Amino acid sequence: MTLPEAVLGVMFIGLIAYALFGGADFGAGIWDLLAGGTRRGERRRALIEHSLGPVWEANHVWLILVLVVLWTGFSGAFASVASTLYIPLTIAAFGMIARGAAFAFRKSVTTPGMRRFFGASFALSSLITPYFLGSVVGGVASGRVPPGIAAGDVITSWLNLTSVLGGVLAVLVCGYLAAVFLCADARRAGQLDLAAEFRVRALGAAAATGAAGLGGIFVLRADAPLLFAGLTGRAMVVVLLSALAGLTAIGLLLLRRYVLARVASALAVAAILVGWAVAQYPYILVPELTIADAAAGTSTLMAMLVSLVVGGAILVPALGYLYSLFQRAHPSVPASTPTGGADRTERGRHRGRPGRG
Repeated sequence: MTLPEAVLGVMFIGLIAYALFGGADFGAGIWDLLAGGTRRGERRRALIEHSLGPVWEANHVWLILVLVVLWTGFSGAFASVASTLYIPLTIAAFGMIARGAAFAFRKSVTTPGMRRFFGASFALSSLITPYFLGSVVGGVASGRVPPGIAAGDVITSWLNLTSVLGGVLAVLVCGYLAAVFLCADARRAGQLDLAAEFRVRALGAAAATGAAGLGGIFVLRADAPLLFAGLTGRAMVVVLLSALAGLTAIGLLLLRRYVLARVASALAVAAILVGWAVAQYPYILVPELTIADAAAGTSTLMAMLVSLVVGGAILVPALGYLYSLFQRAHPSVPASTPTGGADRTERGRHRGRPGRG
């Protein structure tokens, strides 16, 4: 492995972390949108706020890491992406700002109208932002971002079939990850009816994601032949691993093994991202700019790699500890649940079997 590949590999680990943690964060906002009316959706929104509230800002650390490494270590590629895809990137940035502001403000307002306004802003931003981030990935992966300042078409680079596929898949994957994560959080809070409800939503999101992925095969074959060739060639093993992990996660959801389902779901998402990287290797911008050609000087890359290793040794354990703290039950989430049919079924399945995931 060369020095540029090592630095880019660390950046890609940050991209995977953002897809998993930030993706679940955005997905929780999507389920907030679909939670129901003010009174009917109150318990669902309380669970969602408890699950993402303590860590939602921390998730963007991974996005900052990706941008800083790309900007510093591969500045030519960064400039090309930022100048050609500035429209979807700007919309995504405004979506993040609106989402963060709405999430904070809706806790401080008391009037029902303003709470609904900020709640709708938070939820809609959670839907829009991952879509446009996915469209950016689609534009890069399909080879529509050539090297140079605004060298690509600023419209068709993200308004194309592959970018639409990337945006749709990003939204579906975010919703799926969030539903899987919320299953375990709901059970931990004693809200077994909500665990059963999010289990159904996770299975539905998994089915929709699988259908979109299968349909995407034909889209990539027609619209992004180089990416299609890579995914069905050297990256095929990784793609099959992703599919196997996804099927395993569905089986674990059916068995109500929610913690293990989290692990399998994360592996499925991570594998498909790795498959994308393998498919377009050694290019950072298909089909012209290689990783070696885009890389900064050796001294810059070495300083960056040392900084990333030292910073990671501090950051990763700290974030791990933060996440673990809020995986425990919290008094702000009511432990009592209504005695609905789903709740009784869930309790009956686990009576006398403590400690299952």
